[in-house]
Amino acid sequence: MVDFYNLSLNDREWITHRLLEDDRQACEYSFANNFLWSDIYGAKMAKEQGCLIFRFQDEKKCCYTIPIGAGNRRGALDAVLEMERAKGNDLVLSTLVRSDLEWLEQNYPGMYDVQTNRNDYDYVYSTEKLSTLAGRKLHGKRNHIARFKDGGNWRYREMMPEDAGECMRFLDMWKANESENWNEEMENELHVNRKALRNLADLVLDGGMLYKGEKLVAFSIGEPLNSNTYVVHIEKALAEVQGAYPMINQQFVEHECMAYRYINREEDTGAEGLRKAKLSYRPAFLVEKGNVKEKEKESGR
Repeated sequence: MVDFYNLSLNDREWITHRLLEDDRQACEYSFANNFLWSDIYGAKMAKEQGCLIFRFQDEKKCCYTIPIGAGNRRGALDAVLEMERAKGNDLVLSTLVRSDLEWLEQNYPGMYDVQTNRNDYDYVYSTEKLSTLAGRKLHGKRNHIARFKDGGNWRYREMMPEDAGECMRFLDMWKANESENWNEEMENELHVNRKALRNLADLVLDGGMLYKGEKLVAFSIGEPLNSNTYVVHIEKALAEVQGAYPMINQQFVEHECMAYRYINREEDTGAEGLRKAKLSYRPAFLVEKGNVKEKEKESGR
């Protein structure tokens, strides 16, 4: 039996080492992301044969990541497979990237059905392109930033743990502004944002805050994802302040991300407006992710 248990801040270093061994580009493969969303998705973890495995509760069914790290990957997956079969379940694996699917087919040929969902694909951008917004296609972004800078009465600064209270009040204002459109997904997002602010230092997250005059109008939070990619987990701005969103995007990149070639800005979850906004920044590529389910045996189980 594989032992799964709740994620703890004490697991951060061990998990981060396993993730770096695989050097993955999908946003789910960071300790902070899993820790922050663990209450929403029931995330648990296991250490099995030198590998890390995450387990999630998805529509009342369990799904797993493929074993992560330089340990005995096949042995770890076999252990989970045996555990699920003993319960009479088919094994379901989630958030697999292309290299995972290739490994799975090599080691378990013809054993799994693959499903992909465009809503889950991550948007990855050139750091240089997001910092300069150069080119005709990003001219509109530069115009919005120019309008934000009108009068010169603005500033960006690094977020510190003691800024949590100010950012929490900003989130209260964001919720009030969105009251007519409020839904369960937004409530979950609010929970995750607050959890990130409370645990900024322990999660070793970077944060940036943008002011117009003395008013906080946007903030962003992220961290390095792998050897060449930085991931932005959270970005919030006052929509009524012209240019606040492109400005916090550009300033956060300029101050926190320049050591990395790419920036992962996560998925769009199928939201039409969010997809349009993410595409408007001209991603370098999308990270395709898939879920797989063990095929039914002809004799049934």
